[in-house]
Amino acid sequence: MIGLISATAAGAVARDRLAAAWPGRVRVYEGPVREAVERAFAECDQLVCFLATGATVRLLAPLLADKASDPGVVCVDEAGRFAVSLLGGHGGGANALTAEVAEVLSCTPVVTTATDAVGVPGLDTLGLPVEGAVATVSRAVLDGSPVALRADGVWPLPALPPNVTPAAADAAATLHLTDRLLELGSAEAVLRPKSLIVGVGASKGAPVDEVLGLVEDAIRDAGLSLLSVAALATVDAKSGEPGIVEAASRLGVPLTTYSAEELSRIEVPNPSDAPLDAVGTPSVAEAAALVGGGELLVPKRKSSPEGRAAMATCAVVRRAPRGRLAVVGLGPGARDLLTPRAKDELRRASVLVGLDQYVDQIRDLLRPGTTVLESGLGAEEERARTAVAQAREGHAVALIGSGDAGVYAMASPALAEAADDIEVVGVPGVTAALAAAAILGAPLGHDHVSISLSDLHTPWEVIERRVRAAAEADIVVTFYNPRSRGRDWQLPKALGILAEHRAPHTPVGVVRNASRPDESSRLTALGALDPATVDMMTVVTVGNTATREIAGRMVTPRGYRWQTASAGEAE
Repeated sequence: MIGLISATAAGAVARDRLAAAWPGRVRVYEGPVREAVERAFAECDQLVCFLATGATVRLLAPLLADKASDPGVVCVDEAGRFAVSLLGGHGGGANALTAEVAEVLSCTPVVTTATDAVGVPGLDTLGLPVEGAVATVSRAVLDGSPVALRADGVWPLPALPPNVTPAAADAAATLHLTDRLLELGSAEAVLRPKSLIVGVGASKGAPVDEVLGLVEDAIRDAGLSLLSVAALATVDAKSGEPGIVEAASRLGVPLTTYSAEELSRIEVPNPSDAPLDAVGTPSVAEAAALVGGGELLVPKRKSSPEGRAAMATCAVVRRAPRGRLAVVGLGPGARDLLTPRAKDELRRASVLVGLDQYVDQIRDLLRPGTTVLESGLGAEEERARTAVAQAREGHAVALIGSGDAGVYAMASPALAEAADDIEVVGVPGVTAALAAAAILGAPLGHDHVSISLSDLHTPWEVIERRVRAAAEADIVVTFYNPRSRGRDWQLPKALGILAEHRAPHTPVGVVRNASRPDESSRLTALGALDPATVDMMTVVTVGNTATREIAGRMVTPRGYRWQTASAGEAE
């Protein structure tokens, strides 16, 4: 919950704009300002104070406890010119909140956190728990000093600057990436990957302290960190066992359950008749930990309460890093048509794979240290294989394509290569057809289809059959890849097929380089279009029998009754 506090009428106006934009997400605190700030600080995860920064600092000072638990605080000035990240930029999420507030209120975001200012990810923003001399190591990273990276494996983290490397000589600081317990020096920090799965079994009524104590002892005795526990796992029959459920809650990790049938298929070193009789599988702890594969670090061990039989068992498995592949659509080319989600994924990646001309469009958005693997036209399958291979090595990979990556772009070949051993994320983009349609008017107002005229990967017979079906069905058609120097007959052939079913005056929209600086567009007619004026950078949209040119715009009616009858009959 986000607490909103204001002191003046002008502040209240801005406060109410924010409250209206985020219903259910905010709580307005009224009354004396000091009391309002104190209540919001105690009750909310974040605060937005429509107050001067100096006044806010004085009000917050007595309330501050620890940066790990204090809420993030954003200040907005009286004139609504600036949103300032004041407290908890990373841990409290104030930096991200500042950007959101600035977008709603149309003001300037002010973030002074050093890592954000230079585009370097803060160690506490990488999505992993971090311990040790975080400030010292961060300072060395920012200063460009050699920082040694000591990692037990490759994890899908954002790009780290070039001065952070395993080969760093005479390092000023050391950053570890491991689930192992370490003795850290004064210039060392450790990131804790979520690599450990703890399988848990328990008798009915097993106390939470017994379950939790067993897990903690097993992790500690193995020389591992509790911060690297990703989940507890057990059999479905124990999904509601209070001791297990509460143990997962106290550890702050999810509880994953599996059917007895699934667990019984897992080969384990220590099967037992007891769980087989109780829940239908010869192993719970070991099997549940091993379901997703990995290395068994701690075989089944039992709790050891005084004066009675053990009621809990556990086993610990280390899973290998799982890489991440984001397939990102860049849109038609204009920066303001690149989605915020796409930008986030580009910043999250440590490896970028793409066509060289698309890489050039977004190179300035990449973090320092990002590995860029670019290639030229015609290497789509090679790029897909490269991206998947990099993800399989554990990296965070962004594979980019123009428009929407799933529309005649890189998602299809990449997903054909990818198995379930990597995480795959799709990031939609504005397609060429949509960008062109917005320029032309509303040509896609009713049913429409996109057809690529490139026969490099699809036989012309298949393409022709699809064009003919669209023509017979009276569907608006957008042609991608309409014509190139080596393919100059396909577009005339396709237009001829459409002309068998549509009048010569049927509107046709031709858009080249939609949204780019050299964008051009024109409206013509099916009988008047000269295919020689079209190239590979062009999108051609052919209307159906209802499409009209209205005030210089191409419009396909939706079919509402009010277009042919009275407005009162509209659906």
